[in-house]
This record gives sequence, C-alpha cells and structure tokens, in this order.
Amino acid sequence: MKVVRKICCGMDVHKDIIVATIASTDENNVTTYLQKQFSTFNYDLLNLLNWLKQNNCYDVCMESTGKYWIPIFNVLETELNVFLTHPKYVKAIKGKKTDKKDSKWIADIFKHDLLKFSFIPPKHIRELREISRYRIKLVGMRASEKNRYQNCLTVSNIGLGSVFSDPLGKSSRAVLEEVIYSDIITEENIKKLLL
Repeated sequence: MKVVRKICCGMDVHKDIIVATIASTDENNVTTYLQKQFSTFNYDLLNLLNWLKQNNCYDVCMESTGKYWIPIFNVLETELNVFLTHPKYVKAIKGKKTDKKDSKWIADIFKHDLLKFSFIPPKHIRELREISRYRIKLVGMRASEKNRYQNCLTVSNIGLGSVFSDPLGKSSRAVLEEVIYSDIITEENIKKLLL
C-alpha cells in the first residue's frame, strides 16, 4: 500500500494519559516506530509538542474520545497538522488490545491515508460557538426559572398570571410584595399599586 505520510503520529487518548507513536517510513518503505507516553497536564502536552517537533513529525492523528481530545488539540494545533477521527474508523482488530497497540494501529492507517477525518473549525469560530451555546443555555435557564416561579404562584392560589400580561413585570411584583409583606391585604391597597 502507498505511504502518503512518511513521518506521522498516531495517538491513543485517554482522560489521564496519551500514548503517541511516531511512524517513520524510509525510501525503502521500511517503517520504524518511536513510542512514548505523556500525561494530559499542560506541561506534558508541551513536552509532547516538543517531542513531535524534535522528531520532525508535523502530522498527528487522534480519535475523538469524549472531550479529552480538546486540550491536546488546543496545544498542538498552533504548530502541527492535527487530524481528528471518529473512534469507529480506527477500531483495531479484536484481540489483546493495549494503548500501545492502538496508538501504533492509528499511526499505520494514518500513514496510508485510510481514515475519514472530522471537520474542526478554526479557533476563533470554536470560541464564538462556545459563547453562543453558553448564551442559549442561560436564556433557557432563565425561561425555566420564570416558569417555575409562575407555577409556584399558581399552586399557592395567587393568580397573577390571569390578571397581568407579564407576571414578572413591575406592577405584578409590587402586588406580590404587598401580598407577602402586608399583615392585612385589602382591595384598596392592591388597586393603589395598579395605578
């Protein structure tokens, strides 16, 4: 089979460790392997980056394991070509699987360009997406709390939702404060709040 990438790295990624295998293929199509294990702490991710650069390896492939690939990608993307693939595309043959074997397998199929890669948008787009998703989540939480507030009033026999168009509006809040803090609730006091 044709070797597309003469020097490349396959990485088996876990929560706490990364096993990296550099596959170097010479002009006679003989591949030698260099393997090393790193932790997922930032200082060791920088060690991984330096180790890859020292071995002239600028093409890296890893599987998208949960969220564990993201910190690695963030460190490596600045200076290397990082490819991400779905785990189903790098599934090794059944048998005695180890992290080292998996890493070597990823390097082997990567060097022959037999993988389908995931699209990763540029960093600025990823940051905008993150902010946008967070905003959507906050808006959803706010709506959920408003509904909870309104349900609480309803089960407490306080029908502000039937009287006011906005149960969280200024007039509605004033009426609710009168109900909560007054010893005697009169229709006159409530009418004064509505003016």
